[in-house]
Amino acid sequence: MAEFGFNEHHQNEIINYMRFARSKRVLRLKTIDSCFEELKDSRLVEETFTVDEVKEMLDELQAVVRGEVEMELINTAHTNVLLLRQLFSQAEKFYLRLQSDISELENRWELLEQVAEFEKTDFKTTDKINKETSKPKLAPLNESGVSELLNKEIVRLQQENDKLRARLRTLESQAMSALDEKSRAERALKDLQRVQGEQQVAAQSKEINSLEDTVAALKEDYERSLSANVATQKDLQDNLISSKHELLRVQEQLALAEKELEKKFQQTAAYRNMKEILTKKNEQIKEIRKRLQRYEPNE
Repeated sequence: MAEFGFNEHHQNEIINYMRFARSKRVLRLKTIDSCFEELKDSRLVEETFTVDEVKEMLDELQAVVRGEVEMELINTAHTNVLLLRQLFSQAEKFYLRLQSDISELENRWELLEQVAEFEKTDFKTTDKINKETSKPKLAPLNESGVSELLNKEIVRLQQENDKLRARLRTLESQAMSALDEKSRAERALKDLQRVQGEQQVAAQSKEINSLEDTVAALKEDYERSLSANVATQKDLQDNLISSKHELLRVQEQLALAEKELEKKFQQTAAYRNMKEILTKKNEQIKEIRKRLQRYEPNE
């Protein structure tokens, strides 16, 4: 089929489709012939007919033939759609995009003459070619360059996938390292908090002194800038209030810390020993007072 420029495989596919179309065409023509034969056998039983009877028979025949032809045209269109669906599905598996030129179908005379010529000559002499038992799938030809492009795209995608996997492994390693660093930092912070627990009171005292100095300085600034604009006065007042609140908060924390230290001190062995000594001394004093009351009774 040199006129269409197809290779041998595609030429055989066209031949198979034309056989299918011819068998459907022959079957539909037989159906139309049977419509005429049925009309002859069922209605043409008399020798003469009126004009109305002839019109009625022709109208009925027209309706039957029209229905058969319309059904055949619909089936042909739907069959062509199914054929295109097969081709497009096979092309999409290889990431191909097929295009059709509908306007070229309007060039009916030249193309249809080529198809008719092919059906008369080549179609009758190709029964011996490619009698496959299974229908092959559409595949890109090596000589067309499509297979090479697909292979290059697959290789590129595989390389990109490998790069992404390597990057993912690197990110996972970095994340694990960050988690380990976080755990070590948390443990170090807890140890530092335990070590600096006793030093918090002194630090808070210094902070209170610093805040008191700040409050005093803010007061002096407030008194000096009393004649300034309203906006500046409001800022100073806000700073003074914030500092007082912070001072009260720190004082409260200092009181809590002192109570905590006192509680810890009371729990120490030195405190318990001193408390026992004071208790014994108090008992001794009470005993001495009782003895003195015996020797020196009240008058």
